[in-house]
Amino acid sequence: MNYYLFQIKSAFEDFKRNKTRTILASLGILIGVLSVVMLIALGIGFKNYISGQFEGLGTNLIIVFPGAGLSQGAQNFGAGFAGGAEFDERDLRALERIEAAQYVVPMFLKSGLIETNENEEFGYILGTNEQMFDLGAIEPYAGELLDRSDIQLRSKDVVLGYTLAEKLFNIPESAVGKIVRFGNQRFRVKGVAEKEGDPQVDGAVIMSYRTTFGSINPKKTFFNLQVGADPDANLEEVKREIEKALLNRYDEDEFSVSDQDELLGVVDQIFGVLNGVLVAIGSISLLVGGIGIMNIMYANVTERTKEIGIRRAIGATKRDIITQFITESVLLSLFGGLLGLLIAVLIIAVVRPFFPVALNLVAIVAAVGISTGIGVFFGVFPARRAANLTPIEAIRYE
Repeated sequence: MNYYLFQIKSAFEDFKRNKTRTILASLGILIGVLSVVMLIALGIGFKNYISGQFEGLGTNLIIVFPGAGLSQGAQNFGAGFAGGAEFDERDLRALERIEAAQYVVPMFLKSGLIETNENEEFGYILGTNEQMFDLGAIEPYAGELLDRSDIQLRSKDVVLGYTLAEKLFNIPESAVGKIVRFGNQRFRVKGVAEKEGDPQVDGAVIMSYRTTFGSINPKKTFFNLQVGADPDANLEEVKREIEKALLNRYDEDEFSVSDQDELLGVVDQIFGVLNGVLVAIGSISLLVGGIGIMNIMYANVTERTKEIGIRRAIGATKRDIITQFITESVLLSLFGGLLGLLIAVLIIAVVRPFFPVALNLVAIVAAVGISTGIGVFFGVFPARRAANLTPIEAIRYE
């Protein structure tokens, strides 16, 4: 134990003599660890955000998507939206006949430029029905929400999402009664919805799905159908009834019926893969930092060649020299890693009130473990070079 404490003490004494070199050597590892930890934290943050959006819709939510992607897992997630059923009003009516379906909500979404006389902003056209507000527990911020007559009569009255209303009119409540345009169509703002935290809803012009039929939605189809099951109903039984109703028109692989737990499971799989990719990208910075430490340690060996020769001449073994330089390399890496971790924690603490980023045990262990491992790996080569110097040649080195 005393032997290793002596090596650590010697390393710190060398660091004090060469403060600039110590900082530069650790900087690469600091940046690498900071990158890895922040990328993991952001991945967790996005997962938490999406999970929160689903959970906010309640546990009795069922979503019917075109294609079979969700029912087959995350590996086919994208393929599920590439083809399959094209839902229309006939499917909406079929699901409305299910007794345990408390709400049945069609969703049509199209992006584009929303204009007023003074401003224009990128936003969404969200074609739906009045039940969307009950299903999503959306309350009016100003004015009124759409009602059944607006849906049935293809009303030109619309509801603006809070964020879009704020961008277009500065004061959201002032949007009520004003006109907005999409393409060559004009709509009157009936109300502004409370801020939901969902960018698509907050940035949307919400209108009757029937009003979109024509130039906006010429095929009269829906992106998905959302079903709010009765709280007392058996969710699996409701899903089977939905499947039975849709199988009258479509093949089994043309649609998928998923509840919240299944959706969250897919989100977990997707972000598991995403986190792996993000860590791999961040690891490039760690590799560069490790090479930087190796280069500085090689320069260190060259500068201290005479010192190494004197130590060997008075009895230091090759093992002593190797241990000395590996200890210095590990401490440099560990110092950079811990400092990078500390900076990441401070950044997360600042960002967390605005976005649900988080730090988990894996990120902490990875930061400390990887930085230590890099110190050992990249410290071996210069350490072996130092140990292989013959005492006489080292002492005579100028």
